[in-house]
Amino acid sequence: MSTENRKLINIATAGSVDDGKSTLIGRLLYDTKSLTTDKLEAIERNSKQKGFDYLDFSLATDGLVAEREQGITIDVAHIYFNTEKTNYIIADTPGHVEYTRNMVTGASTSAAAIILIDARKGVIEQTYRHFFINDLLRVGHVIVAVNKMDLVDYDQQVYEDIKKDFEGLIEKSNYSEDQVRFIPVSALHGDNIAGGSENMDWYQGPSLLDYLEGLEIDESEDNSAARFPVQYVVRPKTDAHHDFRGFAGKLYGGKLAVGDEVTVLPSFTSSKVESINFFDQEFDEAIPGSSVTITLEDEVNVSRGDMLVKSNELPKSEKQLSATICQVNSKPLRTGAKYILQHGVNQVLAKVDSIEGLVHTDFSGTEGTDQLKLNDIGKVNFRLSKPIHFDPYQESKSNGSFILIDEGSFDTTSVGFIQ
Repeated sequence: MSTENRKLINIATAGSVDDGKSTLIGRLLYDTKSLTTDKLEAIERNSKQKGFDYLDFSLATDGLVAEREQGITIDVAHIYFNTEKTNYIIADTPGHVEYTRNMVTGASTSAAAIILIDARKGVIEQTYRHFFINDLLRVGHVIVAVNKMDLVDYDQQVYEDIKKDFEGLIEKSNYSEDQVRFIPVSALHGDNIAGGSENMDWYQGPSLLDYLEGLEIDESEDNSAARFPVQYVVRPKTDAHHDFRGFAGKLYGGKLAVGDEVTVLPSFTSSKVESINFFDQEFDEAIPGSSVTITLEDEVNVSRGDMLVKSNELPKSEKQLSATICQVNSKPLRTGAKYILQHGVNQVLAKVDSIEGLVHTDFSGTEGTDQLKLNDIGKVNFRLSKPIHFDPYQESKSNGSFILIDEGSFDTTSVGFIQ
């Protein structure tokens, strides 16, 4: 099968230190024959040097010297592999609380997440945090891989107890039961990774890879409204196209078709879609996720940073907003602080009006605070210098998120998800 016909799935991984995350990813690479010959030889050589009677697949992913020395994952690494049906990109994110910002970054573009749990330890505080972040970011599918089953003698009761504990978290989240899949695995020995397991014949479900292969990923963001932020105004300087004026960007949410009545934000002028172009091809409609150039029937003013939306699907346009914030900078976020808020390609000035509270990632609620420190997650209210045109994050990931930028250093300080 050609690569053009393969679907693409972005996956984030999460697990606490020593849960075997790097080993699991290495095993996936090995079982799908995605390791190069020299990489496999290096793994075999290093495993022998360490005195192991097995292949240490964690060496396939922990690329930084500091990671190899400490046996932990520090940075977000993107790992690519494929099967005949699917191309995969794994965002291998660190699990420790110190690297919450890294996990948010990795999960933000993922359609599925693998949360590892050490069968010997069960559901722990870090598990709460990992699941909470996936819930916050609306990652569509979660696979709970109960790993190291070989170290508990492949005991079904151990797995069932962990599953029951985790199901208590699902009840507190926005997930339905059919969005979360439990799979008992041994990444070290390959049980239920790419194939079945003779050691766990009591488990009748799919292997990890089989489950991933069966996932259907929808780009439409749950049939949310069409949002087309204009990245570039196309005005060719050629005689053949001297009258052409198109608006290039990427479509999010729903479909746009020729003839649809659209409103240009922020001017609120209206027109209809005249054509949808991709290079020298024309289409009757654009689907979510497609990068196209759109022309309009009328000569309305449209600039970079404007947004085209269907006239019957207008977003909210307000100068105040409430958001869940993840602090990704060591400089704390405080009430009264001013930032540049970047929403899509638009920038506005924003002031922290109030901090409602620090969010507990075990789903137990919030507590009062006057600041958000690095890796904290909190609920914050903002006042803006001019309106932005947004949707709640629960309805549109693309149009419901933003970043805050420090006015002095221009460093990114926070990522926000509009409520």
